[in-house]
Amino acid sequence: MQEFFLSTLKTIVPEDVSLIDTVAEVLDISYDAAHRRTSLKSKLSLEEAVKLSRHFNMSIDQLYAIGLQNVVAVEKTQVITSQDDLETYFEASHDNLKQILAMKDSEIIYSAKDLPIFYTASDNLLSRFKMYVWLQLLSEENKVIAFENFAPSVSLVGSASRLGELYANLKVTEIWDVTTINSTLKQIHFYYKSTLLTNDVAIKLCDDLKKLVEMIEEKVESDENYQLFYNELLLMNNTVLVKTPMIKTLFVPYTILSYYKTSDTLTLTQVDQHLQRQMKSSKLLSTAGKKEQRIFFNKMYKKIDALKYLIDAESVLDFE
Repeated sequence: MQEFFLSTLKTIVPEDVSLIDTVAEVLDISYDAAHRRTSLKSKLSLEEAVKLSRHFNMSIDQLYAIGLQNVVAVEKTQVITSQDDLETYFEASHDNLKQILAMKDSEIIYSAKDLPIFYTASDNLLSRFKMYVWLQLLSEENKVIAFENFAPSVSLVGSASRLGELYANLKVTEIWDVTTINSTLKQIHFYYKSTLLTNDVAIKLCDDLKKLVEMIEEKVESDENYQLFYNELLLMNNTVLVKTPMIKTLFVPYTILSYYKTSDTLTLTQVDQHLQRQMKSSKLLSTAGKKEQRIFFNKMYKKIDALKYLIDAESVLDFE
């Protein structure tokens, strides 16, 4: 078990970095003590193995070398039930992305079933609406309030904005379908029909969503660190794969915002291969011609315009 664990560490530690020095530093032990552990002359305690695992962002199943390909240990991100939880979530995400930014040749691959959360993490009406929706769906209070009565704290809005700004500076590959905006459109329509959104606010939200799509269209043409793939064959599932020169990490959703996180080597290899296959069967809009780009984005603009038309029509008719 220890031999397998240490051999895994050796594949993670850069060639110009001493494994013994690293183990000594992480465990706060002498060079000789670290050498005895890496040479298998002394056993790693469970506590020491966990410390090393956390330092190298390894999944716990790698510690025990279970050898079962259908069993993977995961870490859960926190459950969100309040504004404080959501703020902590934004701050933790910001800190994690900041570490990624500090590593050269790092990237994120985002399979986007819904709008990536980073695009609605700012100080505008659409971002506040998404916070409202998340908290309405996740809060344990079951208290329904109108959107106009929702007041996110200044610190919550600030933490969201910092996260959104940071994502803009990362090397990102996103895989979309034209249905990626459907969830947001449905939310606007649902809360409008529930009389929790006024007609004017619902229209403004549609306008904000259109501005966001326009920003992404511009980003496709102008940002060298951004690649957008259009996949017509598969529905996305909000899987996020973080790749750095040192290690990979996978995030898979289990609630609206909460994720299972794993660094299991075999699983990450399989997911990376799966995402690469998705991209091969997709259109890379970043290098496609203007016609292909316009066809993709026009489909989404038409969806947004259709919802605006529906809201205006229902407001004028008002049969009920």
